[in-house]
Amino acid sequence: MSPPFTSRLGPRPWNSAPARAFATATFDRLGALAPEAIDAHLLALVESQERHVNQQCLNLYAGTNIANPRMASLLGSSIGGRPNLGSPGDTYNRGMDAGSEISLLTDALIGSLFGAEFVETRVPSGSIANQYAFLATCKPGDAIVAFSDAAAGHVTHHATGAAGWLGLVTHDAPWNAASMDVDLDDFSRQIDRIRPRLVIMAGSMCLFPYAVREVRALADTVGAFVLFDAAHMGGMIAGRRFQDPLREGAHLMTGSTYKSFGGPPSGMILTNDAMLAERLDAIAYPGFTANFDLAKSAALGLAALDMHTYGASYADQCIANAQALARQLAAEGLDVFDVPGRAGHADLRGGHPFTVSQHVALGAAPYGGGNGAARKLEQANILCSSIGLPRPPVPDEANGIRLGTQELTRWGLREHDMEMVARLFADALLTRRSSESVAADVAAMRRDFSTIHYVTH
Repeated sequence: MSPPFTSRLGPRPWNSAPARAFATATFDRLGALAPEAIDAHLLALVESQERHVNQQCLNLYAGTNIANPRMASLLGSSIGGRPNLGSPGDTYNRGMDAGSEISLLTDALIGSLFGAEFVETRVPSGSIANQYAFLATCKPGDAIVAFSDAAAGHVTHHATGAAGWLGLVTHDAPWNAASMDVDLDDFSRQIDRIRPRLVIMAGSMCLFPYAVREVRALADTVGAFVLFDAAHMGGMIAGRRFQDPLREGAHLMTGSTYKSFGGPPSGMILTNDAMLAERLDAIAYPGFTANFDLAKSAALGLAALDMHTYGASYADQCIANAQALARQLAAEGLDVFDVPGRAGHADLRGGHPFTVSQHVALGAAPYGGGNGAARKLEQANILCSSIGLPRPPVPDEANGIRLGTQELTRWGLREHDMEMVARLFADALLTRRSSESVAADVAAMRRDFSTIHYVTH
């Protein structure tokens, strides 16, 4: 049998130089392999990726988590390849009664976690969930309000993401950097001026709760919907440890089902508004989703059951770890992002207003920018990402670094372990030791944390 790669994929000149070089090197290396060699290589790649991230790294990337191992068997079930079109109990294809029950059970578990009467889990990701929410509330040309990049707004809310592709016109929400929240006085004037159809709250990093009640009251004056994007906050909200967006007035809540929620890669939309729920149902089927991965639905149900059982203690530990990490990073001399306007926040622990969530932010200017800092830390097996902060820009770079403690928490790390995490982080970022030396210590530390924990007390 001839090698599968008779020619490489077409060039993508719009990609970055590193991406183009990686693709060229990959096809040069693999292009002559026979199918059986590719089979073995593919399995080896999967094993290598799992071993590296799960056993050798401190994963502080805020957009990921380690999931319940039982989910792997559910995700691999053959039911994932079975069509399941339509409403549970009345599907277009026959023989799917058990699949219909899986869908209903999963949605009910999620609805009870978040206080939602209507739940849509057929969406494949949080970003697509946002797209569905836009379709249910807006039409092309409508004005919407969303958090800016500097306030950690998500790309789907803006011109280059789903909002722009759907013809929506995004206006940045007025921002109070001292409290990391909407400036309500300026927002009141803004909505009178632009009369938006939709107001989006939250995004890619949430250090403190937001003024959802107050924003909803102002949105009502112009008939605007309010959407809370809980992509990163699902686990904290389900654990009753951040805020309750639907009860506080959001018409819709979207979210990813991995990240802090710890489930499979998927998305969800929640509402208590029957009109919006009916629109979302039609958008999902027969609109855009049609068939979906039923195995992923089953895995999501298991993740929701975990949150019912362990969510409060898990969220408590994520937050305690984040606050301990922030204090230890500051003690190491790093530029931990401060929120002075939240110093008196009732949920504050440890006496300092760095965070009341699983997120921690650092200013990136002293380290040349957030993306460069993340690449440097990666060489030491410490994983994180950049973020926008309400600080002066760093030319051609991100001005912030974003960390999340949800995966370290699942691996069993506790507050006292954050001292070592912060020391290794600072050693790598400040070049106090070589990347190779720090990476070796990271791998050694991870050998002590190799079991996934769900009961976190």
